[in-house]
Amino acid sequence: MRQGALALAGVGVVLGLAVPVLAQGNGLAMLGTLAKGEWTIRQRGGAAERKVCVKSGAELIQLMHRESGCSQFVVEDGAARVTVQYTCPGNGYGRTSIRRETPALVQLESQGIQGGMPFELTGEARRTGTC
Repeated sequence: MRQGALALAGVGVVLGLAVPVLAQGNGLAMLGTLAKGEWTIRQRGGAAERKVCVKSGAELIQLMHRESGCSQFVVEDGAARVTVQYTCPGNGYGRTSIRRETPALVQLESQGIQGGMPFELTGEARRTGTC
């Protein structure tokens, strides 16, 4: 009886580890549906506008951590919304959700730690030209 319970618990652990791997697929197809070009990010709360050149849509994930070499974990990969958690060794981490309204308009929410300080970004990004 005890061995059966241990085996069942072991199966549960293996399945529990498999779920994050499945969620971490190479998806994010929604980002590929966004219009390419220059996007303007307008943050709520009066922060200055920012411009980003969008080539794949992935540029909107790490707005506060522009460096490469960050590891990413896909939390949500839907047709209209993606959420990615990322870690940048030596510079913090973040979690970004992008909700697509149209191919040229998304809503952004991002928060985390950058350079030892907390950040929170809430706003919208809209395609405003070419780059």
